[in-house]
Amino acid sequence: MGNCVAVAMSGGVDSSVAAALLKEKGYQVIGVTMKTWAGEAIHGERAHHGCYGPGEEADIEDAREVARILGIPFYIFDIRREYKAEVVDYFCQEYLSGKTPNPCVRCNRKVKFGALIKKVESSGIEFDHFATGHYARVEYNRSRHRYLLKKAKDIMKDQTYFLFSLSQGQLGRCLFPLGNYTKEEVRRIASDFGLGVDNKPESQNFIAGGYSHLLGAAPPGPILNKHGKVLGEHRGIPFYTIGQRKGLGISAGEPLYVTGIDRKKNAIVVGTKEEVYGDELIASELNWIAMEGLRQPIEVKAKIRYLHKEAEAVITPLDEGKVYVKFGEPQMAIAPGQAVVFYQGGEVLGGGVIESAMQDSPAANLY
Repeated sequence: MGNCVAVAMSGGVDSSVAAALLKEKGYQVIGVTMKTWAGEAIHGERAHHGCYGPGEEADIEDAREVARILGIPFYIFDIRREYKAEVVDYFCQEYLSGKTPNPCVRCNRKVKFGALIKKVESSGIEFDHFATGHYARVEYNRSRHRYLLKKAKDIMKDQTYFLFSLSQGQLGRCLFPLGNYTKEEVRRIASDFGLGVDNKPESQNFIAGGYSHLLGAAPPGPILNKHGKVLGEHRGIPFYTIGQRKGLGISAGEPLYVTGIDRKKNAIVVGTKEEVYGDELIASELNWIAMEGLRQPIEVKAKIRYLHKEAEAVITPLDEGKVYVKFGEPQMAIAPGQAVVFYQGGEVLGGGVIESAMQDSPAANLY
């Protein structure tokens, strides 16, 4: 096994400690970072220190300083074109179609573990492994001949949800040095190494960073109840998601939530909290990690958002590489476009993209 590893360094505490730990273990470490921001104006007080925005320049300098402290080479790669095509444009297209995308999942597979690795390789830099500061673990199972993705020690920081779409080839090359550490331990290690980033705030993800302006202008339309009655006017479909309560701009005798988005009618449908719940969905764009594919119904724990609690479910294979997911109990705000990830114990089986959430499923007769 070679011992040269390229570490994706963001300038934050996690990737900085990942690099420090690998060097301490005797690896030949190379620091690499991505330049993704194309310079568009970002508006809003929260639009900083995201994974896409002007805070990137300061983060790159932090990463450079950590590399200097560790005494490792450091390289910056321009990924702006690839990032725009694979993440920004995807983000916009999905929201404009009435879905709720997860840019972080797509960025991991297509950009961080995809385009960035290719850029490093094409530059002539040779390395055996690729490491990040994600809280996750990878193990090779000889009996199954597969690389397995497992939850991190720190369950509150576990990031396997964002990594379910990685291929066997990508996982086979990955190192996640923080998989057996808690966040508190990581900050303490950063302090012990004198990296200067131990108290640095968490960076915002793509959505939380305040980048809705990228969607441009969107036409207003009606806000309807389930009977089709007009209750008000929305300011554009991209600014709403399933389960949303705030910002609807309508008054009613009880709290109302977004229960549906009708792109063809340019309408937002609202209802009571009970109407936000559903117990079934269909997922597509599946990626299986623990197995080659799903051949029969199995019981799993399914997660429909990063901060969503895992719930018991049965997943059943459908035609065209899709699966039908039936939950044991109704789940709040199943949003098309979001990722659904399947677990058994501490192991990721795989996951996909929520295509639709249904009240009366065409797959119901499978039971």
